[in-house]
Amino acid sequence: MPSAAPSCEQRTAVVTALRAAGCVFAEDEAELILSTARTPAEVSAMVERRAGGLPLEHVVGWAEFRGLRIAVDPGVFVPRRRTEFLVAQAAALAGREAVVVDLCCGSGALGAALATGLDRVELHAADIDPAAVRCARRNVEAAGGEVYEGDLYDPLPGTLRGRVGVLLANVPYVPTRDVGLLPAEARVHEARVALDGGSDGLDVLRRVTAGAPRWLAPGGHLLFETSEGQVPAAVKAVEQAGLTARVVEDDELYATVVIGTWPGSASRASSAASASSGSSRPGA
Repeated sequence: MPSAAPSCEQRTAVVTALRAAGCVFAEDEAELILSTARTPAEVSAMVERRAGGLPLEHVVGWAEFRGLRIAVDPGVFVPRRRTEFLVAQAAALAGREAVVVDLCCGSGALGAALATGLDRVELHAADIDPAAVRCARRNVEAAGGEVYEGDLYDPLPGTLRGRVGVLLANVPYVPTRDVGLLPAEARVHEARVALDGGSDGLDVLRRVTAGAPRWLAPGGHLLFETSEGQVPAAVKAVEQAGLTARVVEDDELYATVVIGTWPGSASRASSAASASSGSSRPGA
């Protein structure tokens, strides 16, 4: 926090600089910068970086996600507000305690946010990007979890096989040809491995679904976000792996989540569907 409250003149100067740089929400961004910076020099440096196109979350070093302040380092994927819907679905399925794995964890926001709402959790997270792993350790370890560096399931301890109740997989799902169309804040400042999902955007997802049955407990759930146009192919990948698929949507957040359930003990999917927000439809 700053050593003293910013003056009206300082606030006006920050807002003016951000507006000149094209920041649509200059007033809100100015408040975040002024509340985060500890000195006038830090304010100036943050404004300069933001005006240069750096994502606001990278400028201030954190992002708000489900009421938490998640540390976000430069180059690390910034958790999207729409992905809070995925965590809400996972929370409805997890009950009060769960073994949770967060794959392609980025900053670790999903696993950390889910863990805060559980009475007891065994939390594990993994990412292939070393920068993301370093960042995730700050968020996940604070929630009592462990973070591993490696490709999808490869670095996870073998003792997790057949025990995972909730498998979060915020996989990249932008088709390679479309990565260049993303806003510069993502395209330039976030790791490509966190964005590029291959030729149709689902290459990583298919690997996740194929491996899920070896890790999920009976009745366990795989949850991932996708685009509306990718739903049929995503559901097909889930069902080909032997999981049942359900699609839930939130029009306000523009979020589409696919839930795959591994057959076994009675699933809580039906009760969770009625308890959670958003529309629901069965897999195609």
